[in-house]
Amino acid sequence: MTVSYGWAGKILRVNLSNGKITTEDTSKYKEYIGGMGIGYKVLFDEVPVGTHPHDSTNKIVFGTGPLTGSGAPCSSRTNITSLFLTTPKPMVADSHMGGNFAASMKYAGYDAIIVEGKSGRPVWLRIEDDVVSIEDASKMWGQGINNTTALVSSEMGKEASIAAIGQAGENLVNLSVIMNGYSHSAGGHGSILGAKKLKAIGIIGTGSLKIARSGKDLLDTNRYMLKELIGANNNHVVPSTPQPWAEFDAKGSRWTAQKGLYWGAAEPPVETGEIPPGDIKTVGLRTQKGVKDLGPLAEKYTKRMGGCQSCPIRCFSQLEVPQLEKFGVSRYVSNTCMGYHSPGGVMFKGVSDQFEEGDAGLISKSLGSQLANDYGVWCNYGMIGRDFKYAYESGKLKEVLSEEEYNSIPFDLLEAGDPAFLKDFYRRITFKEGEFSHLGDGTYWIAKRWNFGDDFWHGKDYKIWSPLGFPVHHSNEAGAQVGALISCMFNRDSQSHTHMNLIGSGLPTDILKEVSAEIWGSEEALDFPAKYTPMNKYKAKFAKWSILRNVLHDSLTVCNWMWPMMVSPLKERNYRGDTALESKYMSIVTGDDYTEESLDLAAERVFTLHRALTVKQMGTVDMRSEHDVIMDWVYDMDPEMEPFTEGTIKMERNDMQTALTMFYEEMGWDIKTGAPTKETLERLGLDFAARELEAMNLIP
Repeated sequence: MTVSYGWAGKILRVNLSNGKITTEDTSKYKEYIGGMGIGYKVLFDEVPVGTHPHDSTNKIVFGTGPLTGSGAPCSSRTNITSLFLTTPKPMVADSHMGGNFAASMKYAGYDAIIVEGKSGRPVWLRIEDDVVSIEDASKMWGQGINNTTALVSSEMGKEASIAAIGQAGENLVNLSVIMNGYSHSAGGHGSILGAKKLKAIGIIGTGSLKIARSGKDLLDTNRYMLKELIGANNNHVVPSTPQPWAEFDAKGSRWTAQKGLYWGAAEPPVETGEIPPGDIKTVGLRTQKGVKDLGPLAEKYTKRMGGCQSCPIRCFSQLEVPQLEKFGVSRYVSNTCMGYHSPGGVMFKGVSDQFEEGDAGLISKSLGSQLANDYGVWCNYGMIGRDFKYAYESGKLKEVLSEEEYNSIPFDLLEAGDPAFLKDFYRRITFKEGEFSHLGDGTYWIAKRWNFGDDFWHGKDYKIWSPLGFPVHHSNEAGAQVGALISCMFNRDSQSHTHMNLIGSGLPTDILKEVSAEIWGSEEALDFPAKYTPMNKYKAKFAKWSILRNVLHDSLTVCNWMWPMMVSPLKERNYRGDTALESKYMSIVTGDDYTEESLDLAAERVFTLHRALTVKQMGTVDMRSEHDVIMDWVYDMDPEMEPFTEGTIKMERNDMQTALTMFYEEMGWDIKTGAPTKETLERLGLDFAARELEAMNLIP
């Protein structure tokens, strides 16, 4: 490979049908950077239209980028690309996981792993640098992720990084995960491995990654980022409570550190304290995520905060909760964000205290996290609970379940707020027990199977964003048309945090509007919360930039929950960040002279390839009418209020069509259909896609 820095230089290809293991040069994918970009190129070139996700002809790509393994902060992300199961047609989508797996892959010498074919028996993939073998997994098959990880570790040693599926993936549950490190989860692709009979991938990498420029350059840039730019989790740059050093505070900030707040179960307890920015050694104390996710009682059970390789932001709370053993699960639990919140959504009737006052959320969320993690069940960004809520409260469950099955489900526990209900809920879905288990099919399929009404699809309480069946994820509530546009552009919940990290940073909106003007040309790019204005070209630029940075991060591969550095916690910087930081790291690591513009262009190539692949898989150019569609509740909520009235986040139909037109113009796509034009595809070096789409009559 001509590229010798940043990239490991090889891609591992494993064919489970014939057992063939080969490597190929990464250089042919350099224009797509890595991670997500490699995944899209492989699927466009190699997976035929109409392939079912569980077919042997489908492929799954575990991809990393040139910054992973380099020592750049927040850079151990694995981007997983394959066909998705929860949409009406099989379409490309990504899932992502943190942990140590990505860095281990790089140190073993691989930028990506392509898995193709299908084994006739359960197997796992063993990778120790350049020694790769397909091993028997018969003893692991039927085990949860915890035991599977332990079994692989017993074979390879404790240094192995292990990604595995649970019984949900084995049983081809659509809503299933791939997980490494017991809790770093990639949602939606577990059953792809299950169909291929691939139980786990274990990696030991003893190599290193070459950095083109001096180690001092890298360390100086790290110090600059950690001292001047980085905030807490989601790059929140102000504390959640008033503190002497801070000009501002915001109750919702994940910078929760304060006097008297501890990792209470550490030995001895560790006080998070008041920690002004500038001290690199205390960055990891800023986010006490246990209390943020599980409530104040979680403080005394928090052993420490954990996270990913090369990341100073420790956003995974690690707790010891002895009471969990009474439910038959381990007392040790680790997770973050939706890993905790999703079980709360299943318990939609509320939860009751179990062992001490105020422990309801702690116990139910920790228990649900343990069960879902070990079985490998995915929540579809919280939709599994809302699907269940509608089916139960509308009476659909009584209609579709037999009397015997309905009476066998302990709904009395649900009504009483007893978290023991979660054991029954996740078990039925995992093992496909009865009709109830179809809740694991995903929103689109269960709504079709059980004939959910318009009040489900168009009811704001259920938060369905698209007729394709995926939910809101920082959508119209996050930047008005900006968040709405972003949520229209992917084939699942968008997982784009670029815009949300700015909006949710904690800084006053007046400052954020100044930052917006500096990046996108006008303060009009950003509205005040629930004080929306009609669409304008600067919002289109904001949406495009946010998506491209998201795609860039998933190709580099760095954490989009932290990057980009748009703002800073430092008053002396006037709270300004550094949006050129990605290019600075890429130049140091690879030795090539990258700029913001050159990286944004590469990201535009990757994102437009995603769009071209979606057009190809859907078999239509009319993305505006068949893909970029929003459910009615977004327009009809707050019926007593008009759009663009202070106090509502509702959108206006004609304005959103204008927003799509402006966004398509920014992307160089056909403004009538929203499909990439031949000229744009060729401008971005996607001539092969232009030729193939033209042959399929899919060029507007």
